[in-house]
Amino acid sequence: HCSIDIFISSGINAEYGGHKVCLVDLDSNILEQSTARINKSLSRVAKKKFGEGADGAKEFVESTMGAISTATSAAEVIGETDLVIEAIVENLSVKHRLFKELDSIAPQNVIFASNTSSLGIGEIAEVTTRKDRFGGLHFFNPVPVMKLLEVIKTDDTSAETLASLLAFGKAMGKVTVECSDTPGFIVNRLLVPMMSEAVKMLERGVASAKDIDTAMKLGAGHPMGPFQLADYVGLDTTLFIMNGWHEKFPEVEMFTPPEGLRKLVEEGKLGAKSGEGFYKY
Repeated sequence: HCSIDIFISSGINAEYGGHKVCLVDLDSNILEQSTARINKSLSRVAKKKFGEGADGAKEFVESTMGAISTATSAAEVIGETDLVIEAIVENLSVKHRLFKELDSIAPQNVIFASNTSSLGIGEIAEVTTRKDRFGGLHFFNPVPVMKLLEVIKTDDTSAETLASLLAFGKAMGKVTVECSDTPGFIVNRLLVPMMSEAVKMLERGVASAKDIDTAMKLGAGHPMGPFQLADYVGLDTTLFIMNGWHEKFPEVEMFTPPEGLRKLVEEGKLGAKSGEGFYKY
């Protein structure tokens, strides 16, 4: 497990209303940090939901936290699990090792899902014997706030599995959209090439980063312009996604990473998290 996944993992767990959830990580310190973050997030939700009703807010937080447990080994809990959602590092070989192990110990009825944003669901599932019970559940940051959930089906995903994943998302209060297993699914397939093209426009001297962002916010109604968004996501993450797509589909021009993006990442300018990207923070 990589610490980059704490936020999204804990966010997903905070959203699992009505379900018993076990958060699994090899590092007990990460589990402690994640549960503390979930508790803090729930407290904010409770304050908005109950206002000055302290008793109701307390009961809401306690009952929700009571449905969340933790473990440092999936083998300890997978026997009583209906659905496994993986949210580890975006590395295919690491995901393969995890799912191969889980597949060998999980009961046949257990559905597997990945929260990957850049890898193919079918590619991840290929090491398992349950390709019909494998799909994608792509959440968006921050998970408690963002309503969208992309539900991904492969050529092998059964209709029953897809229906279960859609029902699970709706039970969480998410707006679900169904998508085939394609690079970037729906949102990232449109956003990442847009960010790339914005960088290429900047390189050609078409307009400044600030003016391109302003144009997309006021002209297209986007909450963030492409440069703000790239800085928020992380320029290294954006480049990683584009490199993966370009390697797999070299003939697709829109997947070719712009040199300006590569240069910033090489200089350690990764966006908001490093203090500088296309903007300074």
